[in-house]
Amino acid sequence: MSDTTYAPSVTEKIFQQEETNSRRHDTLALISMRRIWKTYQMGAEAVHALHGVSFDVHKGEYIAIIGPSGSGKSTLMNLIGCLDTPSEGEYWLNAKNVSEMDDDELARIRNQEVGFVFQTFNLLARATALHNVELPLIYGGIGSAQRHEMAKKALSAVDLSDRVMHRPNELSGGQRQRVAIARALVNHPSILLADEPTGALDTHTSSEIMDLFERLHAEGNTIIVVTHEPDIAKRAHRILSIRDGLIEKDERVK
Repeated sequence: MSDTTYAPSVTEKIFQQEETNSRRHDTLALISMRRIWKTYQMGAEAVHALHGVSFDVHKGEYIAIIGPSGSGKSTLMNLIGCLDTPSEGEYWLNAKNVSEMDDDELARIRNQEVGFVFQTFNLLARATALHNVELPLIYGGIGSAQRHEMAKKALSAVDLSDRVMHRPNELSGGQRQRVAIARALVNHPSILLADEPTGALDTHTSSEIMDLFERLHAEGNTIIVVTHEPDIAKRAHRILSIRDGLIEKDERVK
């Protein structure tokens, strides 16, 4: 009877290494997601919105997450933005394991680490552009004089220095989205996370907003855009295509 020791094939070794890598988070990455599952209980049925997703984002990247309705991209966005927590797996953001945080810690991360830009702007109708941009600073406990200065600088960065005291109904759709972007940037977050940022805008204004994202990226900001529009996704430098809760494709386009 032979006493030879089993030796794995080259293919098996590669698979084993990939499996090991998918479990080990990248300590140098700004975002490191490892084997992320998100499961919702719908009556007696468990619905898996994400199926063991793993990927990294490094500081200064400009990424688009694209996928059809029901693909899991919105679930993934909510996890990246700490609006929700994974059912399984680890999510590391800026060397912090947010997948183990409680609600108060997650709220602090949302305020300090993530700048949100929404399709519908989410501006206070009766507040000026300046006050809308100041809101994250108020929640962060920043004093009045410093808040004003930081908000003015953020509005200047999106070319709205002449609209500081205007209210949303006195601004165009593109200007309102610029106010929302200034609000997202005012705390100098680790990530600018935009959910369908051009969904409520016409084609010309959409192009202007995407030009602004390109400029902000060139200035060193890390940007993640969630969209279902291929032409918007192509403005990014890397595209994660999501389908059926899995990353179908991860490609660099620039």
